[in-house]
Amino acid sequence: MIFSFKKYVTPTSYFNLKPIKDHGYFPDNDELITESERIPADKAYKSFNAQERDRAYRAFQMGYIGKDRDMVSSIDVWEDVKIPVVDEYRFLRKYYHRAWPYFALLYRIVTLKNPIRELRAFIKSRTVNAELGVGPSYQYPEFESYHCDLIEKKPFISVIIPTLNRYEYLKDVFKDLEKQTYKHFEVIVVDQSEPFDEEQFQGWDLDLKYWYQSDKALWKARNDAIRSSKGDFILLYDDDSLIEDDWIEQHLKCIEYFDADISSGVSISVVGAAVPAHYSYFRWSDQLDTGNALVKREVFETIGLFDRQFEKQRMGDGEFGLRSYLNGIRNISNPRAKRVHLKAGHGGLRHKGGWDAFRPKNFWDPRPMPSVLYLYRKYFGFEATMLSILKHLPPSIVPYRLKRNRYLLVFGALVSVFLIPVLFLAVARSWRSASRMLNEGAKIDNLEPKVPLS
Repeated sequence: MIFSFKKYVTPTSYFNLKPIKDHGYFPDNDELITESERIPADKAYKSFNAQERDRAYRAFQMGYIGKDRDMVSSIDVWEDVKIPVVDEYRFLRKYYHRAWPYFALLYRIVTLKNPIRELRAFIKSRTVNAELGVGPSYQYPEFESYHCDLIEKKPFISVIIPTLNRYEYLKDVFKDLEKQTYKHFEVIVVDQSEPFDEEQFQGWDLDLKYWYQSDKALWKARNDAIRSSKGDFILLYDDDSLIEDDWIEQHLKCIEYFDADISSGVSISVVGAAVPAHYSYFRWSDQLDTGNALVKREVFETIGLFDRQFEKQRMGDGEFGLRSYLNGIRNISNPRAKRVHLKAGHGGLRHKGGWDAFRPKNFWDPRPMPSVLYLYRKYFGFEATMLSILKHLPPSIVPYRLKRNRYLLVFGALVSVFLIPVLFLAVARSWRSASRMLNEGAKIDNLEPKVPLS
């Protein structure tokens, strides 16, 4: 981990874990030697090692992406070198909300760290000026005029769409796909609607395949569609989305330009809205959104399909993204391949749960969803799971639609103190279910390599 105190803010981030192949996510000083003017060293850190880590962290946040697959980072060296506690507090004060250093101090004292040392480091770092932004992002201006050979080679693409009771939205999805400037693709729809209406699939100018699936199961639908696909690339898409005409081309362009295995498109929730600032530039992706991602077929052949332990729950795409990262897969967040996610209020598999992993549909349901604890405990361990619960549980009292209101979030956190017995029981129920899932093990099927045409 680049700074160990980062775990208090983002305890279950992909980049807290070490992949089998590091593509220089946090580049070393040799890699950044030409960036000294743009990313100068922060000499206020006590240790030189912390200065190196700070530069690497800023480069990562600004969207610095090395194209060399064999690029290295300093992580292996950093693992053997601890940095002073005062530098850890400085890192938190510099890049995160002012509440986080207080949380870290309280947590570390409660967990029996030396209180005198902690207080001294906390006080020494108090003069740090917050830099919640890390500087202007890398824009890669040459991307606009980049000539993409991959597009000219016309690899075949399989667009995968599971759907459930959203025919009125599916019509617009088909219209957008008909308008794509890139034409070498098939569309595979797994329809779970009641009643099933086959006429909805007639008359479209698309290479369209579809079938009815009686079991309302999202990950089964996606896995079966991928198995039946012919594409060299799998384009994962949702049934309540809108896209621009060059959507597929922008995904392919990103794959070639960054020598990537996955192009993770961005999502916006309002027609005409700007892409959120955090996703407005190319960067290493910290998620995989199965509503908008182009994935090389060989990724599924290498690491398997989606884990069906997440069926009728949440975070199945998050688990696949994390599994990809740990297996050395290059995943780029691509702002050019954007979609409008309409977030339809009906249909889909949303009726199986809420919009948020920590906000179940019914107040008395397990909290968070058991699949969330299954994911966290499996990959991140006990401490990170507990930190995540401490971070997300109190504000989950506030309804999803109001979660951007910081005053209500504070109010929800205060109310949660009085609901501790109720919340404890909800977490205990979820923990037991997650334990059963862990005992059963992952339900990940392999994808057999595609047989080449003779």
